[in-house]
Amino acid sequence: MFRKNILGASMALLVASAAFTAGPAVAAPSQSDVLTHYAALAHAKYEDSLTTAKALDAAIDALIASPSEDTLKAARAAWIAARVPYQQSEVYRFGNPIVDDWEGKVNAWPLDEGLIDYVDAGYGVESDSNSLYVANIIANPKIAINGAEVDASVITPALLSDTLHEAGEVEANVATGYHAIEFLLWGQDLNGTGPGAGKRPYTDFDTANCTNGNCDRRAAYLKAASELLISDLEEMVAAWAPEGEATKAVMADEKAGISAILTGMGSLSYGELAGERMKLGLLLHDPEEEHDCFSDNTHASHLNDAVGIASAYTGEYTRVDGTKMTGPSVSELVVEKDAALDAEMKAKLTKTLDAMNAMAKRAETVEAYDQMIGEGNAEGNATVQAAIDGLIDQTQTIERVIASLDLGTIELEGSDSLDNPNAVFQ
Repeated sequence: MFRKNILGASMALLVASAAFTAGPAVAAPSQSDVLTHYAALAHAKYEDSLTTAKALDAAIDALIASPSEDTLKAARAAWIAARVPYQQSEVYRFGNPIVDDWEGKVNAWPLDEGLIDYVDAGYGVESDSNSLYVANIIANPKIAINGAEVDASVITPALLSDTLHEAGEVEANVATGYHAIEFLLWGQDLNGTGPGAGKRPYTDFDTANCTNGNCDRRAAYLKAASELLISDLEEMVAAWAPEGEATKAVMADEKAGISAILTGMGSLSYGELAGERMKLGLLLHDPEEEHDCFSDNTHASHLNDAVGIASAYTGEYTRVDGTKMTGPSVSELVVEKDAALDAEMKAKLTKTLDAMNAMAKRAETVEAYDQMIGEGNAEGNATVQAAIDGLIDQTQTIERVIASLDLGTIELEGSDSLDNPNAVFQ
């Protein structure tokens, strides 16, 4: 990853009306209060991620027990629902090493799907950078990793996490997490920038009428990945409990804790979301450069990342059961220093959310995200670019918030896609 040094340089003040409602003037909360609420929101988001992952697991059980169009459709719907709270938690990754070190187990992408299962002939049969490019664990109970034979005859969560995930020290060997499950539920999206997502048939899990072979092992892999996702999320729920490791870490140094909040907002806004997840795909017009590529759910993932960024600033979160959480926030700290700057920050967050919602609406009514970034699609490209512009613009204000709170120099994630576009084509 490339990094961008932020010194909080001054710039022209741009104030727009914010959609976030300003409350009556009150004394600013303490940094400790803000951090306590920040940790409580993290705990709630990971709890909701766990709750929805358990619902996904139940839907997977139903699919495996009785494969049909309906049970496959229900499992896919449960996967999409599970992405909502998890994506809103991603703002905690940057600035919190505990989360960043863990995140690769649950949300790593892109993946070389040939590691896991059968792929279309157009995928190819080898890769110079990955000896396991078409290892196909589901079809092969024995494989070689770094010259050593591995017994994969029984597919378990431990096999996936301890042996296969990033096997051979290759990051594209993603064997676990949301995207491995997504691939198993949808299969490859072979439509390029044309309409349509993956079209895996339910009979791929039907041992009585099996298509594409190894239906029992495919079901075992799907179940193992689902169980592993639950245990990984349980780990993060525990970490953000009041006495958990992550909560203690963020509370240990109040200035560092507030910096972590803004690092998360800025790094996710700029280098990760605007750059690696959005601008790169737009520059290359490449349908493979989309976050939820098998399911055509990328628009929702990007939108929920933006919702999570706003949540980190305002201290507001709506749980999956509809409960609304509010509490001491960075916004209130900024109001005490510079009310106009707080209004600017809220206005820019709202502008980005408006652009993201417009992109999501287009995805749901006109064309999928991978079509939007296709070459020659001026209107679709512009819709995605508007969201990117909002993210870049709000990052500039995050820099000014960092300066206003006297937090010193903070490193935010950068991206070649934004900082050195020519390198993308080399």
